[in-house]
Amino acid sequence: MTSSIVKFIYKNKIVEINNPDSNETILNYVRIKLKKTGTKEGCAEGGCGACTVVLGELKKNNISYKAINSCIAFVPSLEGKQLILVEDLISEDELHPVQKAMVNYHGSQCGFCTPGFVMSLFAMYKNYSSYKEDIIKDTIQGNLCRCTGYRPIIDAAKSLNKESRFDHFSRNKKITLDLLRKIKQRNIAIINDNKKYFAPKSVNELKSILRQEPNSKLISGGTDVSLIVTKERKDLNSLIYMNSINELNYIKENNSYIEVGATTPLINFDSFIKKYFPDFSQILKRYGSVQIRNICTIAGNIATASPIGDTLPLLLALDSQIVIKDKSKTQILPLNGFFIGYRKTKLKKGQFIHSIRIPLLKKNIFKAYKISKRIDDDISSVCASFNIEINNNKIKKIRIAYGGMSSIPKRAFNCEKILLNSFLSDQKIDKAKKQLEKDFKPITDARASKKYRMEVAKKLLEKCFLEVKQKKLIRINA
Repeated sequence: MTSSIVKFIYKNKIVEINNPDSNETILNYVRIKLKKTGTKEGCAEGGCGACTVVLGELKKNNISYKAINSCIAFVPSLEGKQLILVEDLISEDELHPVQKAMVNYHGSQCGFCTPGFVMSLFAMYKNYSSYKEDIIKDTIQGNLCRCTGYRPIIDAAKSLNKESRFDHFSRNKKITLDLLRKIKQRNIAIINDNKKYFAPKSVNELKSILRQEPNSKLISGGTDVSLIVTKERKDLNSLIYMNSINELNYIKENNSYIEVGATTPLINFDSFIKKYFPDFSQILKRYGSVQIRNICTIAGNIATASPIGDTLPLLLALDSQIVIKDKSKTQILPLNGFFIGYRKTKLKKGQFIHSIRIPLLKKNIFKAYKISKRIDDDISSVCASFNIEINNNKIKKIRIAYGGMSSIPKRAFNCEKILLNSFLSDQKIDKAKKQLEKDFKPITDARASKKYRMEVAKKLLEKCFLEVKQKKLIRINA
């Protein structure tokens, strides 16, 4: 069944929008159509958190609450969800416990960004049974206003440990669940003012749409694609929303590799990957914000081919593969070689990334580092990753990859060659560092100078082997 009507839950009612503008953001819809102006526009690129709203989704007879950036999410993506705004937290003229805590602990900033903080903390309030400092800091890492500091906001969040978890959303849970179940699973196809939008529910339907609309843009989190609308002020004439395909939202493993479906949110992948590659998880903790990780995917990171995409050097160092499909064929390609130029890949019209395969290298040492101007929610100046197999103090295999050092994320082949099959010494590491100058010709931009990038890349190589030595995994001779 295919429909042009988008249905979602708002204030305990099913709202229907017939043929919405597929380029209208949820933020603009909320402020202009619903006249709810507590949700603000700050950066218009998913970076500041002023636009944070919460979506409720039906998950195994329960409601999963996710904070998202409404400035980069389009209205049709509300299909089948519950929309919660800061104005909705109040009940019968009584503030929600999160709002009360912010008032009692003087957690307000200048006021502009406060609603975004409140909504992030509301999602935390609904998703956790207790609120430790690391959970709180992770929750608000995507809310960037610092005009009065974080301490009173963190104190307000900690105080919620003393509050009941039962609020008016809990009281209305059965009503909400019944309403969400009433919205039947449907493919969405919208044509409005020469703009097309598709939200297929299955891979087969996706193939069919791509066959008819091969020039469509595929979108998941929208951190790149949505900016064409919000920053460049251009139209996206044909969009395919990938995150409606639940059969691509999975993580599987066997003895050889982990396979991650194309619509698996990064926040789910993070929870899984840390038991195999803790450094991968540490990088993901600094990938955007909770709002971003709730909707963005590894497949989206690969497809946009950003030279500073944080997962890409890690996946390259791990010798990952991508499963690509079209209407009739399946290809499995190594990620190395997939990026062919700035923002360009081997992906052809009509093709899509189905999944990513990450080898399980249980005997290897895997290290990854991100250097940026601030710890949280910031773009990398340099991201480095090292995958090393060592036997009897000798390097048997090594994969080194960097982001931020070239027009594409890429391997450091000359550096690898120096280190392969060698017993390490300080002199050998110095030679390997020198080889990075052959592997990369970084540029100067707003984030870092080319000289800084090269020095950092060399220091990260040195740091990697010093850490390996400190853990007594290898002996480095002077």
